[in-house]
Amino acid sequence: EKTAGGLFIPDTAKEKPQRGEIVATGKGRVTEDGKTLPLEVRSGDKVLFSKYAGTELKIGGEEFLMMREEDILGVFH
Repeated sequence: EKTAGGLFIPDTAKEKPQRGEIVATGKGRVTEDGKTLPLEVRSGDKVLFSKYAGTELKIGGEEFLMMREEDILGVFH
């Protein structure tokens, strides 16, 4: 699709974000100087993320999506 400004937007860019619930988190992000920055999300938070974010995992017959905190578009508290 071509926008009024002349940009072409692929169909994949038009896809709506996905919703999910955080079931587990790690300790946080480690910086280059070795410090750990705590996460802003917690288990139980409802989040929005792009369709292609994260890595799909299958553990004990259940499917999960593992992603970085930076891949989360929004949090519903």
